Amino acid sequence: MNLVEEFNAYRSQMNEKIMATDNKVVKRFFNLDTNAYAAGAVDVKSKEMIGLACSMVLRCDDCVRYHLGKCHELGLSTEEVFEVFSLATLIGGSIVIPHLRRATEYWEELEKQIERNV
Repeated sequence: MNLVEEFNAYRSQMNEKIMATDNKVVKRFFNLDTNAYAAGAVDVKSKEMIGLACSMVLRCDDCVRYHLGKCHELGLSTEEVFEVFSLATLIGGSIVIPHLRRATEYWEELEKQIERNV
């Protein structure tokens, strides 16, 4: 199992366990997150890029991976992703660099999936 498959499997497994607790506050928070990234005055692609940049600045590798996956699904190019990376690094400073490294590795794995499926 590769990095992307491991992350997605773990995320799905744990989300199922969390939702099974039937906690109203947690369910509402998850729903709020889902609705925030839906199309509105700002398109979904832009929202995912914003989410990616914020996640990098906040140094949340799980969130970075999630948003990279969504960006990949939406067809962002490597050039677009690296522009987001550059903004996040500019805003967050050098503390973002370790997350930039891991994000680059994850993006490469996402790109390899396309190569494997072609």
